[in-house]
Amino acid sequence: MTDVAIVGAGMAGASLAAALAGKASVLILEAEGRPGYHATGRSAAFWSESYGGPLIQPLTSASAAALAPFLRPRGAIHLADAHGRNRLAALGAEMNDVALQPLDRAALEVAIPGLKRGWDWGLAEPGCSDIDVAAFHAACLKGADIVTDARLVAAARNGRWSIETMAGVFEADILVNAAGAWADEVALASGEQSLDMRPYRRAIAQLRVDPPAPAGMPLIIDASERFYFKPEAGGRLWLSPHDETPSRPCDCAPEELDVAIAIDRLEGVVDWRIAAVERKWAGLRSFAPDRLPVYGFGPRGNGFFWFAGQGGFGIQTAPAAAALAAALILGTVPDIDPAPYSAARFA
Repeated sequence: MTDVAIVGAGMAGASLAAALAGKASVLILEAEGRPGYHATGRSAAFWSESYGGPLIQPLTSASAAALAPFLRPRGAIHLADAHGRNRLAALGAEMNDVALQPLDRAALEVAIPGLKRGWDWGLAEPGCSDIDVAAFHAACLKGADIVTDARLVAAARNGRWSIETMAGVFEADILVNAAGAWADEVALASGEQSLDMRPYRRAIAQLRVDPPAPAGMPLIIDASERFYFKPEAGGRLWLSPHDETPSRPCDCAPEELDVAIAIDRLEGVVDWRIAAVERKWAGLRSFAPDRLPVYGFGPRGNGFFWFAGQGGFGIQTAPAAAALAAALILGTVPDIDPAPYSAARFA
């Protein structure tokens, strides 16, 4: 028996277990053979205070101190052509608490060698950093009690939660749904209502380009959300078409068309030659209908706790989100107002 059983050992479940360590007994139940197999292990791995919008920014900013040992300065440039100028201006206006600096064409040419004409507007975000996701995830799981190959079959509440999994039956006072793309499935198997969580596929490809991508180049994000790319070791480039394709919960793979679209868009931005697509992958990003995360007890008051819907910002917000969720579970006052993320908004 345990105080808290967490379904899912990805970044959400791992960070919450770390936040609860020493304050409650915690058991993590992971459906796969190893933690972090899905979204956590397929992240583009950057920390950006502007990413996710003004209601996500407080979680991202509050996570900076805890993430500091796992961050490497990168910087970002939000890039716009004529089509995206208004989007760029809107970003600058709504992210008042983020340091964003306007860039003219000359500054963009220095930062992005081979930049084609028409991409003449930019905002620099100097605070953007790469995240060592594997190291952070491992640190959160250090010392955690984890059962793998433990896909949840059913759960029922009779004084305590009885949780039937493929690895056996477990009991807990509180059941946390940190199952990512499978969050609705876990809820329904536990007798809870679905929140209409929606998984979306996103593709990433690693390219060998000529000339090689400069190691010090910032993360480049299209203001119109049609692509982003950043350099990797050996002059390689990570490129995404910034796609969001509806998907069922699954071990997803990239579509050839998505990779081709991403390359076509890149070729419209820089004059680099694509020498090879070295590898490609995809991950699922899951959102509630209003695209905000869901943190809090369900409406039935039976100890079912939602910790899901983190979209593509789950890793960069993990420390603050876990601290908020741990406070709600333990009955203490969180540092960040939980109201915008409350599961009660769907009651």
